[in-house]
Amino acid sequence: MNSMLQAKKRLEELGYENIYLWEDPPGTYYGWHTHAEDEVRMVLEGSITIGTEARVYHLKPGDILEVPAGTRHWAKTEEGVKYLCGTRKK
Repeated sequence: MNSMLQAKKRLEELGYENIYLWEDPPGTYYGWHTHAEDEVRMVLEGSITIGTEARVYHLKPGDILEVPAGTRHWAKTEEGVKYLCGTRKK
């Protein structure tokens, strides 16, 4: 099984659905925002920094970050990043 399918399966085992591949080019920035459902990001290539009001996370390939519904956060990538996204209903 290829690594992306294995990653998707792992997220499904954590209860996530609507899993899709996303890619941000170098210099992408998302300002403060929230999501209505629990969100997950699993980095496949590159790196991304995601900040919440409590902490800043520096994610690299293989890292997973779960962001609970309603959590204010921002994200940026200097070098570009490819990651899997998914949602989980409470």
